[in-house]
Amino acid sequence: MKILDRYVLQKFLLPFIYCFFGFIAIWFIFDLSDNLQDFMQGKAGFDILLAYYMSQIPQIVVICLPIGLLLALLYSLTSMSRTNEIISMLGAGLSVVRILIPLFAVGLVLTAITAYFNYESAPHAEQIKKQMLREIKRGKKLIGGINAHLFRNRDDNRTWFIRRVYVNDNRLDDLEIVQQNADGKIVQVWYANKGTFDPITKNWILNRARHVEMTPSGDIIKSEFKDEIILSGWSETPPRIASSVMKPEYLSVPELKEYLFFNSDFPERRLAPFTTHLQYRWALPWVCLVVVLIAAPMGIVYSRRGILGGVALAIGLFFGLVFVSSLFVALGKGDRMNPYFATWGPLAIFGAIGLYLLWLRSTNRDLPKLKMPWMS
Repeated sequence: MKILDRYVLQKFLLPFIYCFFGFIAIWFIFDLSDNLQDFMQGKAGFDILLAYYMSQIPQIVVICLPIGLLLALLYSLTSMSRTNEIISMLGAGLSVVRILIPLFAVGLVLTAITAYFNYESAPHAEQIKKQMLREIKRGKKLIGGINAHLFRNRDDNRTWFIRRVYVNDNRLDDLEIVQQNADGKIVQVWYANKGTFDPITKNWILNRARHVEMTPSGDIIKSEFKDEIILSGWSETPPRIASSVMKPEYLSVPELKEYLFFNSDFPERRLAPFTTHLQYRWALPWVCLVVVLIAAPMGIVYSRRGILGGVALAIGLFFGLVFVSSLFVALGKGDRMNPYFATWGPLAIFGAIGLYLLWLRSTNRDLPKLKMPWMS
């Protein structure tokens, strides 16, 4: 790494650390003020509070990294512009792109960090937060589960009626499984007090179970009660059974892929929110690189008068990106827009704007100025 690259990184990293941890501190203060009464009412100890806030770190990192990156870029580059350091670098024969290479590298690193957290831990953070707050309010640990659940396996013509589903424990309580033939006639039924799924053998173990076989016309030909019945070769798993009531915004990448795979027979409109969020998991981290493309040319100015306008335009473009992304994702979830364009389209549009601004700055052309009709 050359001295120039180290110097540019040094000028950037300190403001970035201040901005990033500053936003985390602001979030912590607001969250603590909102939930302090619940913490006191539930007599939450330090260990519980630590576990609560540690669970929220992935989500906060994903939120704070882009805005911290934006402000740190604008501050460091405008500061270097005010002291004529950028002009000196350009006078030494360096191009604008060469000066910004270390910052583009930072953008790629932050993209990778955001992708890591957004893969699984960040989507789960909001759900964990709600669960922990309920437990703190009631002063006891709640047993998670889904009540009164119905699941239909269209591929294998099976319908599950379940009183309670415990996904993490791979357990179902009080269940009835109805097997139909290709004509929709019931041919087998299983009743059980408890059903457990073995993830190693892929078998279902029904405890205190009754198995009934019947003809398509409804005549019972066999009925037996056993303490344990083992069912093998079935494609259902507890996560798949519970997936029909899961919200896509709380699902990780593997869970979204599993949902789309096992429920591929659903209509496109019903799958649209899950397809959109799957693509959004991959698209969101690239906001960090787009931020560099937008903020870098706006932060480099050659006169003091242009600093404020460049900063204002960069912040405006960033919030425009956030607004358009949220709008497009909502349209994608409602099946009013292609999920791939809904998630990647805003990045492509604002990335192209950033490349255009960078080209203007690199070729020493004036950046576009917005003029109101009443301005001469």
